[in-house]
Parts: sequence; C-alpha cells; structure tokens
Amino acid sequence: MRNASGLRVFITGGSSGIGAALARRFAQLRAKVVIAARSQERLEAVCQGIRAQGGWAQAVVCDVTDCLSVEKAVAFAVESLGGLDVVVANAGFGVVGRVEELTLEDFERQFETNVYGVIRTVKAALPALKESRGVLAIMGSVSGYFPSPGASAYAMSKFAVRALAESLRGELRPHGVSVVLISPGFVESNIRRVDNRGILRPEAPDPVPPWLIMSAEKAAKLMVRAILKRKPELVVTGHGKVAVFLARHFPRLTRALVSRSQARRQPGRN
Repeated sequence: MRNASGLRVFITGGSSGIGAALARRFAQLRAKVVIAARSQERLEAVCQGIRAQGGWAQAVVCDVTDCLSVEKAVAFAVESLGGLDVVVANAGFGVVGRVEELTLEDFERQFETNVYGVIRTVKAALPALKESRGVLAIMGSVSGYFPSPGASAYAMSKFAVRALAESLRGELRPHGVSVVLISPGFVESNIRRVDNRGILRPEAPDPVPPWLIMSAEKAAKLMVRAILKRKPELVVTGHGKVAVFLARHFPRLTRALVSRSQARRQPGRN
C-alpha cells in the first residue's frame, strides 16, 4: 500500500478536527472516503468541501456508543465503497477532573466512547479488512504514555486503546491486516472544547498555547503517510515524541514530572 489512489476509507469522528483533516487528505490523494459522526450537518459540510475540490466523499450518521449504529455505518460504507481498505477508529473526547471529583458515570461515559467505541468499530469492520488485507488505524494519544493529574479518565482510555492496538497487531498479522497506532500530542481539534458529557462548547478557550499546537492538516499528512506505509505506530508533534521517549526510557523521571505538574489547571487533552 504505497499510495492512496482508489483506496476505500472509513473514518469515525470525521466531522471535525483530525478526522475531517484525515478525510480531506485521503481524498486529495484520490481515495474514496466515508466519514461517520453524530452530526449530519457537520459531516455534510466536510463532504461538500471535499467534493468541491474534486474528491469523493459520503457521510453517515453514527454514534460509536451504540452497537447497532456502528454496524449500520460500517455496512453503509462497505456497500457504498464495495469494501474497505482502511479503517480509522478516531472518534473520541476527553473527560477532565480529579478522581475524587469525577463520578463513576464520568468514567463510564469516557470508556463508552474512547474504548468501547473503538472496539465496536473494530469488530464491525474486521470482516471487510480481512478480505482486503487492509489497515486498521487506532487513534491513541500521548496521554496513553504520559498521563497528567486531572486527566485520569482520558489517560486511562488511551492506555487501554494502546493495549488493544498492541494485542490486535499480533492477532491480525496472519490475516494480512496491519494495525497502526497513532499517538498525537497537541493537535488542532475541538477535543479541548468538548465538556465531560461529550458536548461541544465552541466558545470555550483552548487551554493549550497556540505555539504548541500542530495544525490538523499537517498532522493528517503525517498520519496518512504512516497508514500507507503500515507503520506500527506514529507519535505526532515534537513535544509528543519527547514525552513518549521519556515515558519509555526514563519512567522514574516521568513519574516525577507527572506528580509535580499542576493538577489544579485543567489539562489540555492530547
């Protein structure tokens, strides 16, 4: 898989941020794309932008917390595209707050989308991916290596999908399916403006300094390249690479840095 021309791509969380940027990048490279998310209006806006540039895109409403919704969305993509070559399990959001302040329902809500939503997508799409010997891309996070105080629920969910990707890689290799774990740092998206109930608050300020944030379009180029090359993992952004390097090779230092970070400040979810 050296180029994207003619590839059949399905992306969850495709109505904004990284998911929308991935859809645009794949379409620029002449892939056919089906994007899924909860908002029909935002999905159609992304598709219209792609079509205006001569690309091929269709939208399907999907809630990854609902098994039937995911199964129907994947079935729509398979029927529309004639199969699937690339599936990107990207849908997600972040719950923030100290453990003592969060409710059990907050943690459950986080895992329903970020973990079980990924599993639902994987299970629904696996038959098509096995048939094409395609690529499954799972959106992790630098937080899956480097958790911060006040973001336990989000970090836990990204630790979980990292483990899922590592396990799936060995399970799917005999079927010719590659698994790519994508671990972004701070990338331009709406995730830091989504509240703990998964509701977008467009007026909310981004807590991350602009100079630390990589554009979604630049990140998408790196991600698509990694998917086409079937790389086992891609860490996106310079600060993200530093954080993952420290977590892997200097765990004691990482623990010290995490414990000293300012828990009272709402973390930017990365």
